[in-house]
Amino acid sequence: MSPNLPWHPWQENSIRDEAKQIASERVTVNASSTYSLAELIDLAESHNPETRAAWERARSLVDAFGVARSELYPTLVAVALSQTSRQQAFLNTSFFRQVVQSSDLAFDLNYTIFDFGGRSGRIDQAKARLLASDFDFNDVHRRVIYQTQTAYYLLLNAIGQEEAARANLANANAVQQAAESSLKNGLATLPDVLEARSAVAEAVYNVQAAIGTEDVDRGNLATALGTSPLQPVSVQSMDQISNPAEIEPSLDYAIDRAIQQRPDLLKEVAEIRSADARVKEAKSAYFPTLRMHAYPDFQSLYGMQQTQPWGHTASLDGQINFSLDWTVFDGGARKHALAQAEHDAQALRAQSMAMRDQIENSVWAAYSDLKTAFRQREAAKALLDAATQSYDAAFQSYHYGVRNLLDVTEAQKTLARARSKDILARTQVLTALADLSFQTADSIQSVSGSRQP
Repeated sequence: MSPNLPWHPWQENSIRDEAKQIASERVTVNASSTYSLAELIDLAESHNPETRAAWERARSLVDAFGVARSELYPTLVAVALSQTSRQQAFLNTSFFRQVVQSSDLAFDLNYTIFDFGGRSGRIDQAKARLLASDFDFNDVHRRVIYQTQTAYYLLLNAIGQEEAARANLANANAVQQAAESSLKNGLATLPDVLEARSAVAEAVYNVQAAIGTEDVDRGNLATALGTSPLQPVSVQSMDQISNPAEIEPSLDYAIDRAIQQRPDLLKEVAEIRSADARVKEAKSAYFPTLRMHAYPDFQSLYGMQQTQPWGHTASLDGQINFSLDWTVFDGGARKHALAQAEHDAQALRAQSMAMRDQIENSVWAAYSDLKTAFRQREAAKALLDAATQSYDAAFQSYHYGVRNLLDVTEAQKTLARARSKDILARTQVLTALADLSFQTADSIQSVSGSRQP
């Protein structure tokens, strides 16, 4: 009623009731089982609603292709008619009642003999759209697999960050206990203890933040699987996953695979086929269309006139004709329709070229990120080793009174950051590998196909 208030129509309650009735085919996760990445991907492909939606869209276009192919066959319609009429007929100077009972069984047969490529163009369009939907279905699986992998690796990172935060909390507690013990012995000051307590509070805060991030990542993984975030999913830890040491394929090989395998690019090629078929259909409008129409009619008549017995006759009537339709002038409609179809085809070709360039750049970026992730993993490992040794040395020196507490707390914070970076660097390698597999479409290349969503 006004632009400054929400709109609540009277149908809103019924829409809300229908929304509550939307069923969700959620997978039941076994809380006592530990799922590997392959098992998680299998659950996601089987139960994620996006794969079901893409599956049904592809099946719908199968039927659309069947509708287009039906134009190759004649159309036959059967008509049955029965009628009784009663009237008074005037003969000489008298009226006589007569009854006529008629029964008809007719067939209407229509068939397009040839149309210079109109039907085949529409069939090719439907076939190309079907292929495009198939590639789109594959692309949905590619995205679901990548979504599951990313959610899984983010969860592993969150779990690792929580473990690192708890290890940091244990170190902070140890430093606090050492500071309080030194204070009792007169070897430390109150500010040292307060500094240690502040470090413990910060470590507790980081633990709670890591727990919250882990909860969110578990919900994201459950969404990718097509289940409820309320169902806990136990996954393999990072130590149970094999982490490759180097990149196996070369960059050129990865780009070639992406160009050959990416379903979104293959979908664009199928759309180009559909556009070329529309051009073929538009060209057929310049030529005549020859059609046949046959109408056989079997008729049976029964008649009775007053004072006379029933009479009967039967006959086979009908007609057959051929029509040649040729549009001589249409004000330029055919010309513009053909030009529009040609421009659409050229636009799709240009769009596919742009997509190919984007794919090459995406593979290049993913490949570069993977190389960087490998180098960062080695650097993070070295940083963790150095930070661990530094903290152990600082903590031991503090016990002997050689180092002050600020040195120990700083070494403890450096160790905490090193642990966090080590976990992040290890998961970044896995995420970068998943991204490269996503960009090259290796994740959907399987030996055996499946006809299920």
